[in-house]
Amino acid sequence: MEAITEKQALKINGFIAVLFWLVLVVVEILLLRGGIKNEAPGVLWFFIPLLLVIALATNGFFIVQPNDSRVLVLFGRYLGTVRESGFWWANPFTTRRKITLRIRNFQSETIKVNDLHGNPIQIAAVVVWRVVDPARALFDVQNYEEFVAIQSETAIRGLATEYAYDSSEHDKFSLVGNQLEISEAMKKQVQTRLEVAGVEILESRISHLSYAPEIAQAMLRRQQAQAVVAARTKIVEGAVGMVDMALKALSEQHIVDLDNEKKATMVNNLMVALVSEVQAQPVINAGSLY
Repeated sequence: MEAITEKQALKINGFIAVLFWLVLVVVEILLLRGGIKNEAPGVLWFFIPLLLVIALATNGFFIVQPNDSRVLVLFGRYLGTVRESGFWWANPFTTRRKITLRIRNFQSETIKVNDLHGNPIQIAAVVVWRVVDPARALFDVQNYEEFVAIQSETAIRGLATEYAYDSSEHDKFSLVGNQLEISEAMKKQVQTRLEVAGVEILESRISHLSYAPEIAQAMLRRQQAQAVVAARTKIVEGAVGMVDMALKALSEQHIVDLDNEKKATMVNNLMVALVSEVQAQPVINAGSLY
């Protein structure tokens, strides 16, 4: 397939072209008046062709709005692109196809796909894009808007299979835990697929992400269990540090001398008091009567 290279179309300022068009109209009127006044049928040989030229020239005027473009095609041959906004005149035989250069959003459908671990998830994304090469958008793909939609959804589906929904390992990316990195990776994938259509991807972000309904409850319980384990791990680590600090302080300040058995009892009591989910009730030892 031959790739289209964009080029600037040959055009004339529309207001200058209007002046020439008015001159032709005035000449046409003078010819008509002269032919009628002098009763000269030979004037028609100039009048009719000039009338056709004036009519055809009228078809050459067109207006380009800001952030719009016109792709000029003459009998199936690409002549160039007009990007500059304003009033222009070009070859009246050309077909002028409008391609907007404005920024547009594409909201993908919520699709169901398996993540890296095979868990079914639902994902959707927003892709912000614009056309930067009108010629390629028009000639290199069948329908560039439909092409953007299909390729974007394909990239989203492929990306979701490369990452886990959530990961407990801090050195691995996940769809939930690394939104910025995932968005950048998605942008690169979509841009690679849409390069052929002359489209630039400005931003790509996940707009919806969840487990599929059939496993949502099970995954919620797993996340809750993981959160409980992580919280208890932190509590135990803190309690061990506090017990170690208490024993060192008692020993260094010579407050009390504890043998190994009493240290074990104290450690047991402190750990129960610090780690227990309910408030510990102290038991006061008043000593023995005998």
